[in-house]
Amino acid sequence: MSGLRVVPTWRNGQERLYVCLTDGQNVAWYDREAARVNLLSEDRKEDVLDALVPFLTGPVTVGPPPFPTPAELALLNLHPDDDLAPNRPGEALLVALDRDPAPTHRLRPDPRRRALLAEQTVGEVLDRLAGAGWHALHSIPLPGGDHIHHLLIGPGGLFALHAVYARKHRVQLADPMVTVGRRESLPLLRRVRADADRASYALTAEVHPVLALVSPAHVSGSAMPRDVHVVRDSEIAELARLGGTLKPADVEGLYAMARDRNTWGRV
Repeated sequence: MSGLRVVPTWRNGQERLYVCLTDGQNVAWYDREAARVNLLSEDRKEDVLDALVPFLTGPVTVGPPPFPTPAELALLNLHPDDDLAPNRPGEALLVALDRDPAPTHRLRPDPRRRALLAEQTVGEVLDRLAGAGWHALHSIPLPGGDHIHHLLIGPGGLFALHAVYARKHRVQLADPMVTVGRRESLPLLRRVRADADRASYALTAEVHPVLALVSPAHVSGSAMPRDVHVVRDSEIAELARLGGTLKPADVEGLYAMARDRNTWGRV
């Protein structure tokens, strides 16, 4: 037994397979798009290739990696348990529902299910932006048990998105309150701003707050927020069309920082 394990990740919409020691240290990675196995330790070549056998899709080039960027170096030192990139949309809710499912005799649906559907809907839209130079992270854990639903990083900047289920309901905005249908009004705009502020502090970069409404019937407000993007799920892709403010190297560096769980431990 080589003691190696293969951990899949996604980068710019393409799958990359990292080969790690039992302590999480990377010794190689397989780039399917480039058909190349990049070795960080030549003396583990045979073990690496043996571990990758089930994943190889054809002939590959094997050798030392090209000169890595600072962002790539950061990822190579990132322990898989600290990597937030594999998080699914609504990861925190999925875990909570698995640990504590709602009783089957409830008269009303578990509201966590609606919240989960909202995060999954928004997450699917964000993940489709990967091919355009954008990265999305989901369910980012914060101290105190809070989570940022989604973080979008790309040429047009950084955006912290909070997803709200509003299917076929009227949404009324009166900053900071948000009312969905006949539900209780909640200060969601304050929460959205706080998430963006905490992300800005963690990443030392401006993060724009976004309230993402999933399938609302109508949106209106007597006091519309000026500093928060309020979008329907069908409009989220328009964020990717904003003018470029970040260079590709900056995008990759911020993404490498954001996907590290330890980045968020101090906010």
